[in-house]
Amino acid sequence: MKIILTENVKNLGKKGDLVQTSDGYARNFLFPRDLAIEATADNLKVWEADQAEKAAQEKERKEEASKIKDQLEKTKITILAKGGDGGRLFGAITNKDIEKAIKDQVKVAIDRKKIELKENIKQAGVHTVDVRVYPEMIAKVRIDVQTQD
Repeated sequence: MKIILTENVKNLGKKGDLVQTSDGYARNFLFPRDLAIEATADNLKVWEADQAEKAAQEKERKEEASKIKDQLEKTKITILAKGGDGGRLFGAITNKDIEKAIKDQVKVAIDRKKIELKENIKQAGVHTVDVRVYPEMIAKVRIDVQTQD
């Protein structure tokens, strides 16, 4: 029997999936617990419309992420930090500092967890940092760390 899941079901699928399962499992377990509905012609039309809407939203989010990626890659982010001789910094530049600098200079809100910093920046100069703007889309952001007195 083909069913449409209304909730995530372990070992079967996620909410909104169209899956094939045995009649007994569907009628005796999934339907009484409102975990799924039968894939009738009417339900399939609604499901297809939902899938098309989800695809359109996904495409829109991808385009927005692509614009943000281009914007981040075009801009060089400048961060001023206290430092000593030889470009050595007092302290370090963390992903939190980079998040704030991106927000101030590019006017784009990026979650600091999406900034992939292998280790904190402890040296002045230009550094490249990966920013995950979308699950499979990474922007290479140039960070110019300058020392100030």
